[in-house]
Amino acid sequence: MNTVKSSANAGQLARGLAALHLDLDEDAQQRLLTYLALLQKWNRVYNLTAIREAGKWVSHHLLDSLSVLAHLPVGSVVDVGTGAGLPGIPLAIAEPQRRVVLLDSNHKKGAFLQQVVIECGLRNCQVHIGRAEEWQPASIFDGAISRAFSDLAGFVEATRYLVGEGGWLAAMKGVHPDEELAQLPAGVTVEKVQPLEVPGLRAARHLVLLRRNARS
Repeated sequence: MNTVKSSANAGQLARGLAALHLDLDEDAQQRLLTYLALLQKWNRVYNLTAIREAGKWVSHHLLDSLSVLAHLPVGSVVDVGTGAGLPGIPLAIAEPQRRVVLLDSNHKKGAFLQQVVIECGLRNCQVHIGRAEEWQPASIFDGAISRAFSDLAGFVEATRYLVGEGGWLAAMKGVHPDEELAQLPAGVTVEKVQPLEVPGLRAARHLVLLRRNARS
């Protein structure tokens, strides 16, 4: 990434963080920019993002991912169908105390994610390559998040081995997902559907927060 573009990204990121009322130190901001530089480099070969205009990556990737921070419950989280590491990598950088696992079935994307974890020094972040529906981890997670994985019903089903009773599921959506909410399976409760304001992104964004019910 050239110096001019890097400087522009840094300025856009700083302004976006201020708009989101997020106080990330210089080290965290530099890690986010390092992640973007790696994404740009690897995207030429592995097609990691459909957004071709690099000028949109700060808003559409970093700030979009970070916009959920104020609304997520505490605890470990698995990012299901993380793809290029979104939202999991920005979350892991912003909250180094939170354990984050990036889950994707694509081995090439997995190789990219491993490289990001190494180069960004993310000690709280791990990568698991495989299908969500088939993975039964040694210990379950407090919650799961997805950005572009499936509809809500599919997300609930895919995480049945990953998040136990009382755990939370956070799904990032565009417009208010009325139809998906109406088709939710039994066993989960809708805690809230939170509208999100993402600096630089002129599109509707919502976070759907679900809770797995305890068995009676």
